[in-house]
Amino acid sequence: MEGSIEARVSHEVDRWLQWLPRWRPGTHRARVRLCQRCFGSPILAAAGLDVDIPHPVQHAFSMRMKAIIDDAVDDYTARNLPMLHREIRLAEARKAKRPYRAGEGLDPEYRGLELDPEPVPDQPFLFTLSGLEADTAAESAEPAPRPFTAEEKEALREEVRLADDFAKQVGRRICTELTHHQRRIGAAVERLVEPQVAELLADLERELDAPGWPHA
Repeated sequence: MEGSIEARVSHEVDRWLQWLPRWRPGTHRARVRLCQRCFGSPILAAAGLDVDIPHPVQHAFSMRMKAIIDDAVDDYTARNLPMLHREIRLAEARKAKRPYRAGEGLDPEYRGLELDPEPVPDQPFLFTLSGLEADTAAESAEPAPRPFTAEEKEALREEVRLADDFAKQVGRRICTELTHHQRRIGAAVERLVEPQVAELLADLERELDAPGWPHA
């Protein structure tokens, strides 16, 4: 979607609100590892989604905002950072040649999540999706590109720094814009998420109080 950062934020909030009624609490075992995309995210804080919100709901939101940043940085890089742009395009071309990419084609709500469940002691997996991806990548590996000269490394580091600075600027603009959407985001969470969480907790409490459970 073309347009200003603010227009894209509004559009992606709309899309997230359209997805939210389809969310259901997971019944699988919760993960122990923290999501680096969501934990401590200023974007989630700006949206009012940083406290007492199920992680899948947070992740679906943060990945939509990440897509805005990625697109803006890609455009900035293509217009202003020729060396970094070239290296990114070459890396993407190499990745596109892999016969298997486990995370390809996922909806925004599922991008960035770990591909495999956490291992259970004494219950090894026959295979993992991430392992298959790594194996096929190794089989199709191409010769290493020409090493950079010292001057090229320094120039590339400077372009990476500029791209990072620009990404932070876009992130701050997104956070500012999200404060204007907090009310409707909060209303949707109260209407669609909180009742499901409350029902899940009530079911757990009934199970703990059921006959057969030992009482202290």
